[in-house]
Amino acid sequence: MIKPSIGHDPIWQGFHGPNLGYIIELYEKYLEDPELVDPEMRAFFEKWGPPIIPKEEPQTVNTEAKSSPPSLTKMEKVLSAIRLADRIRYFGHLAANIYPLNDHVQNNEVVDPENYGLSEQDLSTIPASMICPDAPEEIRNGLEAINYLKKVYTGSIAFEYHHVANLEEKKWLRQKIETGGILHAFKKEKRISILKRLIQVEEFEKFLHRTFPGQKRFSIEGLDSMVPLLDELISEAVKEGAKTINIGMAHRGRLNVLAHVLGKPYEMIFAEFQHAPNKELVPSEGSIGINYGWTGDVKYHLGLDRKIKEENTVKARITLANNPSHLEFVGAVVEGFTRAAQEDRTKKGFPEHTPSTAMSILIHGDAAFPGQGIVAETLNLSRLKGYQTGGTIHIIANNTIGFTTESADSRSTRYASDLAKGYEIPILHVNADDPEACLAAAQLAIEYRTKFNKDFLIDLIGYRRFGHNEMDEPMTTNPLMYRLIRQHPTVKELYGKRLNAEGLVSAEDMKKFTEDVHERLQKAYEKVPKEKEDHDLKETEPPETVEKGLPKINTGVPYELLKQINEELLTWPDDFHVFGKLAKILKRRLDAFNENGKIDWALAETLAFASIISDGIPVRLTGQDSERGTFAHRHLVLHDSENGKVYLPLHQLSTAKASFSVHNSPLSEAAVVGFEYGYNVFAPETLVLWEAQYGDFSNVAQVVFDQFIAASRAKWGQKSGLVMLLPHGYEGQGPEHSSGRLERFLALAAENNWTVANLTTAAQYFHILRRQAAILQKEEVRPLVIMTPKSLLRNPLVASSGHELSEGEFKSLIEQNGLGMETDKVERILLCSGKIGIELAEKLKTVEKKDWLHIIRVEEIYPFPMKQMKKLFDRYPNVKEIIWVQEEPKNMGAWSFVEPLIKEIAPSGAEVSYIGRRRRSSPAEGDPIVHKLEQARIINAALTRNEQGGI
Repeated sequence: MIKPSIGHDPIWQGFHGPNLGYIIELYEKYLEDPELVDPEMRAFFEKWGPPIIPKEEPQTVNTEAKSSPPSLTKMEKVLSAIRLADRIRYFGHLAANIYPLNDHVQNNEVVDPENYGLSEQDLSTIPASMICPDAPEEIRNGLEAINYLKKVYTGSIAFEYHHVANLEEKKWLRQKIETGGILHAFKKEKRISILKRLIQVEEFEKFLHRTFPGQKRFSIEGLDSMVPLLDELISEAVKEGAKTINIGMAHRGRLNVLAHVLGKPYEMIFAEFQHAPNKELVPSEGSIGINYGWTGDVKYHLGLDRKIKEENTVKARITLANNPSHLEFVGAVVEGFTRAAQEDRTKKGFPEHTPSTAMSILIHGDAAFPGQGIVAETLNLSRLKGYQTGGTIHIIANNTIGFTTESADSRSTRYASDLAKGYEIPILHVNADDPEACLAAAQLAIEYRTKFNKDFLIDLIGYRRFGHNEMDEPMTTNPLMYRLIRQHPTVKELYGKRLNAEGLVSAEDMKKFTEDVHERLQKAYEKVPKEKEDHDLKETEPPETVEKGLPKINTGVPYELLKQINEELLTWPDDFHVFGKLAKILKRRLDAFNENGKIDWALAETLAFASIISDGIPVRLTGQDSERGTFAHRHLVLHDSENGKVYLPLHQLSTAKASFSVHNSPLSEAAVVGFEYGYNVFAPETLVLWEAQYGDFSNVAQVVFDQFIAASRAKWGQKSGLVMLLPHGYEGQGPEHSSGRLERFLALAAENNWTVANLTTAAQYFHILRRQAAILQKEEVRPLVIMTPKSLLRNPLVASSGHELSEGEFKSLIEQNGLGMETDKVERILLCSGKIGIELAEKLKTVEKKDWLHIIRVEEIYPFPMKQMKKLFDRYPNVKEIIWVQEEPKNMGAWSFVEPLIKEIAPSGAEVSYIGRRRRSSPAEGDPIVHKLEQARIINAALTRNEQGGI
């Protein structure tokens, strides 16, 4: 057998540290059985013999140090030392000083050399370079190297990065950590500025506590270092070229961040506590931007824009996103903000994406990060082509408690941050009582993001000085923790003593800093108007631009231009091979502008997109399978059948003046809808569309619809023109593939907050998309919800002529052709919406005498076209019954919403009733045969003269 040796051999000089340890482990296996290593290594060992350990004179050590067991050979000692070093790197976080309250047991066994059979004397005989090749030069031997690693990995910052698979990233992180570049000494001026910031943070909270007793503020106290941490992140990001910083956070510490990071004037915050008028307190120079809705929101949900200026030049923009109490949903919205800020949409093709120009900072709660599934959905977006933002800095504001629930009851993982490991995000756990460690973490985070364009997480571990809100008494539910907290000094006190002990500040300095802050707070408070006694309810009403509805817009496109666009979109490169069957289907579109040609739903959509980007308006469409379309109808992205390359005809359009992007989304609704909403808010000139794979899948994103899209303008003055495409229609596919839950969107409809449409022709779809694009940057802009078809996508009755696209316009109501001509004979008017209207039109062919009947399709259900419908009713003096016909159950669909509106305008003596499915708990039948029977019953009842209205 070949025996290991000590000496010098050039072949081994390149191996040290973990690499040498790996070679030694392989050699041990080789000694045990040569077949245990691969043939290349076997040949290598046969040629060169054992790994050679560099010979180095032992350093002088304490003679009282215990020797290791005599059974350990020199190579075994080296191997054990290398293993110990790796264990410190991997598990040093278990022994780290990262809990300010010291209420967690530190596991020092993982970093104890004795547990690896090593004494100090053993370690002192090993070269430092073998254990920690990146250590500073003054580290001379293995003992010093191990002590150095323990200091680095078990201090106020604990590192977890071994789950990162990329070797380049892992090596970079190790070198950054072990070269001493992270825990460097800050200059005197910097350290004093940190102290002043901590004084501002603490005194602000104390002032609120004294001045507004009993009011909720969700104080930052216990995590005060988060403010200087944010300062450092923003400063370093701007140095790296970021022009936009977008922040998302929940309510904990939000007022302090608004005041000190976003620069919201103290007097404005005090006015909100005082319930006093504060709009006149907005600074006139416009350095910050605050949007007001008409119903408003609580002060700790509000956002802010701030511009960082330097010599009258805007250097960067900081945004804190408005956020409701659904803690983590704002993260996806902020990612959408940032992607929009990073893209140049002024040229055709995909937008030009420059990640360095904008950055997201997401602040999470320690209970919410592992507890809310939206976090995982949003993290999953981070490396996807259509959603990546070049790396987000995550901060867990870790109180080690959620409301009254301690960590043991709120998660199944050791750390709140463990979810991030699955996405290979480096994690730093930082003691919030060490503000300098917090700044060091911030600097590493920005460096990593700049180099690798990936997310980074800082787990800022502190505590919560008071209860969940300031009216709670935490001693009733968490007495042990709060006994420790009440005895624990604040970070300002701790850091002040530290600087005082080092001779950097005196007690008089501390007193002067504190008095200056308090004086500023008091002066700001004195500027606040007194509380309003008489509140004007008119202030809670929408502005006239919202109430009056949409302006008249010409949405037609010249016929010849549409024809030219259509031909260009069907011209592919000679060397591009479209799948034969698909090519035939698409080429049929060339006949669409012939004399008897027809334009189906998919072509109308494509022509709408083409005409919109030809008008210079960018378009972004995402959703599950949106490139092809769930129902194989869209085909905006073509795939070469021979080599798989992709081709987007809309990118080659000669008339295009803006970008067009389409992306298949991950199997997620909540995060993707939030992202697209955020993108649209930050890029208001862009037509942004999200498409559900099936309409009912949208209910997974209900929080985003409820808290953001439907209410954001009323609460925050935040405008959006987002389009939501929700496939809807009862085709017998069962409960989960039928209903887009129209009733939920109508239940949220008020104050012209959005448009809800259920369309029946391709031309209607074309015109409503163009209308939406035209209002994007107008005051009247609002989101658009469309119940899109499934089986109707290829129905001839839905197709339109080219002239309907070029000369027509969107119609809120469509009357059935061939009916209602003899106005005095009409006794029954059927009102319907969407697919059931087409089915009624098809069935009409079997109805012999129809002069007693008229059918009207309501294309735009909200805002409900009251005036147009009233005029229509007035044309029929003898109408006896007005019946709403729908395929959805009675407690679903539009009936509950439209019933009182129809009754309000129905002619005197006309009965308003319903035909459709009975009230159900499930949206649709699971048996297609039962579905057909029920659908036939509804249609027959509607078209049978003496049939009574609904169930």
